[in-house]
Amino acid sequence: MITAVDTNVLIDVFAGDARFGPGSRDALERARNEGALVLSDVVWAETVAAFGEPDAAEAAIATLGATFSAPTREAGTAAATAWRAYRTAGGPRSRVVSDFLVGAHALVQADRLLTRDRGFYRRYFSGLTVLDPTA
Repeated sequence: MITAVDTNVLIDVFAGDARFGPGSRDALERARNEGALVLSDVVWAETVAAFGEPDAAEAAIATLGATFSAPTREAGTAAATAWRAYRTAGGPRSRVVSDFLVGAHALVQADRLLTRDRGFYRRYFSGLTVLDPTA
C-alpha cells in the first residue's frame, strides 16, 4: 500500500500543531505500518520551505521513512485536466496548479492520499482514496 502524504499532515506533525498534530501523527504511523509513504515534488518543496533549513527538513522526513516521488507525465496531464475543469467551472485562483499536482500524483502513483483537505481532492479526483487524519 502506497500512501502519498500532503503537506498539511507533515506540518501538523513537524510543527507540533496542538489541534491536528496528534491525529496526523497517528494517521502517518498507521499508513507507514501499512506500506510506503511518498512525497511528491510539491509536497517535498513545501515541507522543506516550512523548515527553512533543507538538512533539518530532510532529516525529519527521513524519520518517517518517506521517500521522494516525482510525478510522471501522466500525473502532470491529470493535474492539468483537473485544474482546467476547476477553472472552467468558475473555481477561484485560490487553488493553484500545485494543489492539483498533489492530487494527481496520488491518484496515478499511489494507492491513496493522506490529507486534511479531503473535500477538494474528492471532488476533483474521483477514484482517489482520501484518508483524513481528523476522522
